[in-house]
Amino acid sequence: MSAQPLLAAESVVAGYLPEVNILDGCDLCLEQGEIVGIIGPNGAGKSTLVKTMFGLLPVRSGAIRLEGADITDLPAHQLVSLGIGYVPQTRNVFPSLTIEENLQMGLYQRPKRFAQRMRAVAELFPLLARRRTQRAGSLSGGERQVVAMARALMMEPKVLLLDEPSAGLSPIAQDDAFERIRAINEAGVSLVMVEQNARRCLEIAHRGYVLDQGRNAYTGTGRELLTDDAVIELYLGTLARAG
Repeated sequence: MSAQPLLAAESVVAGYLPEVNILDGCDLCLEQGEIVGIIGPNGAGKSTLVKTMFGLLPVRSGAIRLEGADITDLPAHQLVSLGIGYVPQTRNVFPSLTIEENLQMGLYQRPKRFAQRMRAVAELFPLLARRRTQRAGSLSGGERQVVAMARALMMEPKVLLLDEPSAGLSPIAQDDAFERIRAINEAGVSLVMVEQNARRCLEIAHRGYVLDQGRNAYTGTGRELLTDDAVIELYLGTLARAG
């Protein structure tokens, strides 16, 4: 690994309610070109970690760094301008707007670049160009996920944070979602992915983190975690079935 990670969470403590910590000293490191997966039981703090890294929750102690620069206290809109995108698990499209209008919302900070960025994301996701005038509310769950990812990519991020990208999708749509994640990574975007489908997540992740009770329980390459006896016994069996 390089001395200066692309994105790092350092001993992060955070939570939703005063004096109640969901994260209790979490660490995460994302290198350029990686897919990093975050798995763990329900309530472990997985989604809380990516929300905190995207400035949606305050950091009570610790730090978030982008290429070494401290971005701990920056709001989400500034993080977007610095090259961090975020795709939430739910309510991730504007249902009353068309696909094209959703993508315009993703580029509101740089509207003059819309035509260029639209062409770029349509190369990854041809659906967008074919159905650009269709309202997002009429799309399937998998199609909405495409629009949500594409909207986050409109600002040409260095990092994309994904919160449960396969949640609620059919098995076929889940397969498509993981293939899209690979394609986004191959296009040059580094990703942090929270995923309940632990086995599938680790199959495509370069490295993974297992969170438990707001702390790092295990970390390693995706392959190492897939074959670690303790991880298999404590997490993979249950989580893989749940996915």
